[in-house]
Amino acid sequence: MRQKTSNSESDASENLGREEKKAGGSQTLQRGLDLLDQVIAGPIKLADLSERMGLTRSTTHRLANAMVERGFLTFLPREGYQLGPKLLQLGFLAQSQADLVQIARPHLEALAAASEDVVHLGRLDGDQALYLDKIPGRRRVEISSRIGDRHPLTSTGLGKALLMDDPEGNWRRLFDADQAAGTHPIAYESWLERMRDYAVTGRAFDLEENEDQIRCVAAPIRDASGAIVAAISLSSAAQYMDDGRMAALSDDVRAAAHKVSADLGWAPGVKSPRRPVRR
Repeated sequence: MRQKTSNSESDASENLGREEKKAGGSQTLQRGLDLLDQVIAGPIKLADLSERMGLTRSTTHRLANAMVERGFLTFLPREGYQLGPKLLQLGFLAQSQADLVQIARPHLEALAAASEDVVHLGRLDGDQALYLDKIPGRRRVEISSRIGDRHPLTSTGLGKALLMDDPEGNWRRLFDADQAAGTHPIAYESWLERMRDYAVTGRAFDLEENEDQIRCVAAPIRDASGAIVAAISLSSAAQYMDDGRMAALSDDVRAAAHKVSADLGWAPGVKSPRRPVRR
């Protein structure tokens, strides 16, 4: 009985330690956000920042320097701390994503209504496809995707559409990485033949490569420079997506992607820039 009590006390102590650590992390995060609020109006010296934060100078200095190291703040001699380049980057990305979703939404909804299938919007995020929006279809088909999900580029239709302008060296690198993760049921030579066709036709297929019994048609979205900045995909159960219907839907998906591209300033005939081989 005494051993059981000792174990219970040990577990309680460990749980308390974890809770205290979690609370400490939350407090540090809150202080960092409060600090950003204090420098919005412009550079502020350490003494003034410490006073406004209600913290000691040493604590304020340690917190501010940590944020300088991460790029959220910069330090100007004789002037103090001000907002850093990381916030400019995040603000630009947030704005561009919000604009893209807003611009694309009417076209996604029209495509979903006409086809009765699920429509996704996504963009490149490192070596994965990031899903930015999803319009449910009217069919009783469950697609295991959510806004904010990241999926492999080389086994999803949306991902392949994002890669159309990449050199084949990038295709091979990404395919090998995805295959090593167990996401590819086909050989590279077969996949490469399909990708070459996708790049020529301006649409890509997912033939149950990413999810069993789910097929999709996808097409790239381009900006005013002609660069691929996002992609649209239309997904449904394989029973509704035989080869004939996928071929017929290709025109609809491409048309929707072209409409979004036009809203972003793209015009037919603009030569797309080639992305360099990544290693």
